[in-house]
Amino acid sequence: MMPDLSQQGASPQIAPPSNPQAPVVYFQGVSKTYGRIHALSNITLGLSGGVTGILGMNGAGKSTLFKLLMGKLRPSSGEVKLFGVNPWKNPAPYARVGFVPEHEKMHDWMTALDFVSTFARLHGMTRDEAKEEALRVLDFVGLAEVANKEIGRFSKGMRQRTKIAHALVNDPDLIILDEPLQGCDPLARTTIMNVIRELGKMGRTVLVSSHILSEIERITEQIIILHHGKLVALGNLHAIRERLDQIPHTIRLVGTDARALAKDILTHPAVYGLSFPNENELLIQTYHFGELHAELPGLIVNNGHDVSEIDNPDDDLESLLNYLTGGSS
Repeated sequence: MMPDLSQQGASPQIAPPSNPQAPVVYFQGVSKTYGRIHALSNITLGLSGGVTGILGMNGAGKSTLFKLLMGKLRPSSGEVKLFGVNPWKNPAPYARVGFVPEHEKMHDWMTALDFVSTFARLHGMTRDEAKEEALRVLDFVGLAEVANKEIGRFSKGMRQRTKIAHALVNDPDLIILDEPLQGCDPLARTTIMNVIRELGKMGRTVLVSSHILSEIERITEQIIILHHGKLVALGNLHAIRERLDQIPHTIRLVGTDARALAKDILTHPAVYGLSFPNENELLIQTYHFGELHAELPGLIVNNGHDVSEIDNPDDDLESLLNYLTGGSS
């Protein structure tokens, strides 16, 4: 039976892998090509435990990476292993994996409970066990009150949470989520992010893809960045951002008097340029983004300025990729 997912630190009762010391996910020199097109090129990485964000623009290779993990594609070269086992030689590891694809047709005439419990039955549970476990995971993703509602009447966010629940019903050690936040409203996004963080706290290995930097940043600091099928960064997002802070950045302020605001900000040593798109908007250029961003609220308040917006138009994945790849497309 599946442990209560709502209990942080719950330890799943599962037989140990053939090699307990092996990474949960392991890629060794993996490439996937379609003729002259390189969907993935010589990827080597190992991951175990916690949440890892897979970042990349559309076409970067994120979905290809997941399809290779799930056995939907065979690598052109290199080796993929799950829990130390090559799943092309032994598919047993897939019993420990939950997968939420980016695009998936659902049976809109089914209730959420029927949909999830059907997958539980496919994992070998009895009818009663399947219903119990389906209710448990639907409660974990915040859908207990609508478990008997037809999926066709669900919002995009509710449908995504139903898909996540079905991926959790076999109590997986590895959970793969392909763009789970796409098309969701803010409330649904927050709920899904909380679910992902909780799974990471339980020690599950969670891979979640996105092309939006701020989404991943709210979930985890452990990231992998793909660009044109190549691995361009792997590690802690905070450490990468510290390096990014040393290149030119723009900070945008909107207030009642941009020029008066500029007079007080211009004296800051981190500022090297200012411009005025209009009388209420100020663009600040800086080589020390983190330092200036931390001190801006004090500068604004202490000088009595009325500012309604502060944002960073170049603080996104595209800017990060430009830095990591030296501006190559």
